[in-house]
Parts: sequence; structure tokens; C-alpha cells
Amino acid sequence: MEPLLTDTRLAKRIARAGLCSRRDAEAWIAAGRVAVNGQVVSTQGVRVHASDRIEVDGLALPAPAKAQVWALHKPRGVVVTAKDPQGRRSLADLLPKAGPRLMPVGRLDINSEGLILLTNDGELKRRLELPETGLERRYRVRVYGQVSDKALAALREGLEIDGLRYGAITAFPERQDTPAAGQNRWLRFYLKEGKNREVRKVCAHLGLAVNRLVRIAYGPIRLDGLAKGQLEPLTARQLRELMGEDVGAKQGWARAKPKRRKPPRPGAAKASALQAPQAPRKAQTEAQTEAQTHARAKTLHPSRPRTPPKR
Repeated sequence: MEPLLTDTRLAKRIARAGLCSRRDAEAWIAAGRVAVNGQVVSTQGVRVHASDRIEVDGLALPAPAKAQVWALHKPRGVVVTAKDPQGRRSLADLLPKAGPRLMPVGRLDINSEGLILLTNDGELKRRLELPETGLERRYRVRVYGQVSDKALAALREGLEIDGLRYGAITAFPERQDTPAAGQNRWLRFYLKEGKNREVRKVCAHLGLAVNRLVRIAYGPIRLDGLAKGQLEPLTARQLRELMGEDVGAKQGWARAKPKRRKPPRPGAAKASALQAPQAPRKAQTEAQTEAQTHARAKTLHPSRPRTPPKR
């Protein structure tokens, strides 16, 4: 996130206030609806400072809202757009009317369902969408058709379809049994890109027909527990997990301060030398692992009860 004390493009500042998108803000400026320090601005590219007084239609521009993220379980048949010219059910129908203006992070087509993240900050939205951030998108895909495990494993190397290059994809069946002819099969697809209809196009390339597609995770955020159409703000812990160093450091989010080690007390080294030596941590870990493996094997293969000898 760009600090407020630096110069910012006027349209971007209006969008950060949550009134509209940056494109709409540029249209407002061109229409002469925006004034800076009492002077109407009608040209693009004007930069403003945090101390500048900005007005839209004569009303003072509100301060930029704190960046937040929400999780939504998008049902099938909903278009991810604010307004649909065809009159279909859209994302706006699922969002509260009086709440902040929310922008989707990435897309899900009308026939797909599952997790979609939304934010009130355009810069954060863009950062979460970039493949460079390393956020993995996970999907459950129900397909009709036959595909070998070898063909799915080859997707790790990426592939090219109709001149468009797709990055590495991890794909595997949820169950190892081969479905009978005429039956559907559930696959998992994990990828770090978000190209238009990527999973569907890759499946079609493999000769598979997709009849259901569910996004179950976006980075560390999972769909678990969200009912269809339910919108929930991310918790502080979820935000910390989502805004890892790759994203948070570049967006101005606060990082936890490193803990300072306290200097050893006088005589502590002598006291520790007198204590009994402890087993190495590695040996302890191996012993614990061995005990856990033994307990698990005992559970899976319980010994038969011994019968008393005949007298």
C-alpha cells in the first residue's frame, strides 16, 4: 500500500477512499466533478498530497479506508461482476448494500463455485492476484472421461494450448481406483496462476469434460465452514497468514518485531555446566517418532488375545 504522505494519483486516491473504481474515478475527473483545494480538475495524471483537500460533487473525500479482506462462498450461477448487462445474478446480489465497496481477487466463471476473496483496496487486490506472490489456488474438479496418472503428472512441467503458455500445475485423482465407463471422477488441481478458465481449458486439452469446478482454497485461506452465499471477514490470524512476507512487506502491513534475546545472567554458564547433560534434541525427536510409529502400527495391526493353555 502506498503511504499517504507521498504523492498519489488523484484517481487512485479517490478509489482508495472506496467511492468507486479507479476507472470510474477517471471518468468523474473528466466530467469536472472533482476539485482539489477549491479548483476543479478535469485532466488525468494530477498528483495529490495527503494534506490536499479533495471534493467530489462538492463533498469532502473521506479518508482512505483500512485495507481489509473478506471470504465468500460463491454459488454456481453467479457472475463475478458488479453489474451484469444480461440481468443475471451477480456478485453484488450477495454483498451487503450498506457495506464498503468490495472488489474480487481474481475470478470464477458463472459455472464455477467456491472460495473467492474480496477486498476494499485496489492495490492489495492486484498484489494478491499476481503469480509472483506465490499464492496457490486449489480446486476440486469433477470430470467425465479417462486420463492417465502420467498425463496428470506431466502438467508439473507446464504446457502450451493454442499458443498460450500455462505454468506448472499439480494434478492428481482424489481416489486411486479407475472409474468405470460412463462414470465421473474427482480430480485435484493446484496452481499459482489465474489465467482465464485455465482449469477448464487444461481439462479439455486432456480430453476431459468438466461438469463441476469448486475452488477450495486461495493461499492459506480455505473454503471449510462457509455456507453458499456466506460472506465472512478474515480473522487477524488469517490475515497474517495471507499477508506473508512476500505480500505484506511490499504492501506496508506491520510486521511482528523480532524478539530480543536477553543477555545471560552472571554465573548462568557455571550453573548450566553443573546440571546433568540432556539428550540431544534430534535423538529425542527420533525416539518420539519411533514411539508414535509403534503406536500407530499397534492400532492398525492389534495383536490377537492369547488363549490360556489347556490343562
